[in-house]
Amino acid sequence: MKRVARWGVLAAALMLAHAPEFAAAAPPPRRDTALEAALLAHIRVLASDEFEGREPGTEGEAKTLRYLGKQWFDIGLVSGTNDPGHPWFAPVTLVAREPAASAAVFARKGKRLYVPPGAVLTLTSGKRALIENAPMLFVGAGIRTDGLGRNELAGRVAVLLDGGQRDSDRQNALLKAGAAAVLTVLDSDRTLDQVAARRRRSGYALASDMPGGDLEAFIGADSFDRLLLGSATNLAALKAAAADPAFVPRPLDLLATMEATTRETTIRTHNLIGKLEGRRPDSGAVMFLAHWDHFGKCASPPAEHAICNGAVDNASGVAALTEVARRLSRAPQPERDIYFVATTAEELGLLGAAALMENPPLPLKQVVAAFNIDSVAIAPAGTPLAIVGRGMTRLDPQILAVAKANRRTVVAGSQANDYVKRQDGWMLLQHDVPAVMVTSAYGDLTLLERFFDSDYHRPSDVVKSGLELGGAAEDVSFLVALGKWFADPRRVPLAR
Repeated sequence: MKRVARWGVLAAALMLAHAPEFAAAAPPPRRDTALEAALLAHIRVLASDEFEGREPGTEGEAKTLRYLGKQWFDIGLVSGTNDPGHPWFAPVTLVAREPAASAAVFARKGKRLYVPPGAVLTLTSGKRALIENAPMLFVGAGIRTDGLGRNELAGRVAVLLDGGQRDSDRQNALLKAGAAAVLTVLDSDRTLDQVAARRRRSGYALASDMPGGDLEAFIGADSFDRLLLGSATNLAALKAAAADPAFVPRPLDLLATMEATTRETTIRTHNLIGKLEGRRPDSGAVMFLAHWDHFGKCASPPAEHAICNGAVDNASGVAALTEVARRLSRAPQPERDIYFVATTAEELGLLGAAALMENPPLPLKQVVAAFNIDSVAIAPAGTPLAIVGRGMTRLDPQILAVAKANRRTVVAGSQANDYVKRQDGWMLLQHDVPAVMVTSAYGDLTLLERFFDSDYHRPSDVVKSGLELGGAAEDVSFLVALGKWFADPRRVPLAR
């Protein structure tokens, strides 16, 4: 009766808020069909239309947290937040920003130059950014910024050739080096409409991560060439100069006044944190995590199905996380605490994991190992394991020892690391927490890429007949073995 009463309080609160490294020496074990059935039962609930695609800040989140929280409570976990005011779930406040106003004016020798409406797109990461009468400096491809001092860039608009390079690293480097703004000239096949379609979507950040008013702008090649009419150069001459190995940035006889503003929406969401208490909490801790969120309603009529249910990504991951917790709770009490974290806002930029690192439930140096679980319902039973994050932590030798002891094959090489930045473990690695994914889902990249090319982040990621859970069940069993191994201070001493 006491447990039921406590859960009622929690529920009310939640409503508010590829060569083998080791060859198996024996035939593969018989499939754990009971575990596969348990995983499927969780996935059917979490990826149902009733949960509305598990979008942060919606009723779909509340249903997800109630379901997972009750499962974990019934398993025997306790709250891992260490915050009596927020048992089990840690608040995460997000800010969604989308561009609102965009304006640009150019002048030469006091004379305003004509720019067609909509010919320039200005954007800012903050609420508002404005520069007035700023000199423009042509920096070519902008590949190297080390030769540009802050004095050379300060107060100036760095004019950058696009050259078909669609990452933002060069723009960010110029802003960091002191440029007041960056104007990218779309001189290749990318159009202003394409940039606008991508950049006008909402961007997300933690409310605690207050971005500055960086100003970034884009202009078509023809429009930029018209700005140069009457000057001593044109776009073709600038491109030719930039191709010279001896190129150095050169001033343009243009001044720019640009402004950008954004609309902001606050989203209140949560990480769910449970804990299996160990005998020696001072000896460090092991952490398992999986993101619970997905995209909610992601299609409009005439689409027949409007919800991105996220069955594989990542209802399968939190299902596996829950079953790892269940099996570890049935084992003898571990020496170390074992934390289980269902993170929010992974799909919005690993933001739930970032919030976890900002406000961890224990000192980060106490985390001996962290194992992320993501999109595991892909590979069949018998698929080798891969380590996403291989070579990036001190965990590899221990993981390989556990694999050998459990007669599991681990693929050689680090090809799976191509995906390391696309999962929550990457955020933990940025804070020096040893985090990896150990999973069969990345053991056969052909199967993984087939998922990426078909159902990934689409309304078709639903529970289908024959959903593959053989590899997922084997992953759960191996993660349980990892949890037992790393929770033993005699096997894995706490790094000091």
